[in-house]
Amino acid sequence: MNKNLLDKRPHLIPSLIAAAMLLLALAELPYGYYQLLRLVVCGVSVYIAFTAYSWQKMWAMWLFGFVALLFNPLIPIHLSREIWQPIDVVCAILFIVIVFVLKKPKEENI
Repeated sequence: MNKNLLDKRPHLIPSLIAAAMLLLALAELPYGYYQLLRLVVCGVSVYIAFTAYSWQKMWAMWLFGFVALLFNPLIPIHLSREIWQPIDVVCAILFIVIVFVLKKPKEENI
């Protein structure tokens, strides 16, 4: 993978991993997988929110801050499978879209 691409989008690999795990969660899997999913999605969301904050992209910070709260493993939100499935799909799409939309701003030389 191009190092320059990872410099501009350090969230690329974690985002794609989170998206793949969210889509995999649509299958019938053991409960332990969903606990791991909460950890990964929450962690990646916090990372993206922090990155967005440091790049002054407040809309992305708030959006992924909300996703982190939704998937937080400390105080889990318990919803039925029928409700979690569309949430998982929407969040997977968000993780894929953010790879293309959020990139490191160009540094200005003064």
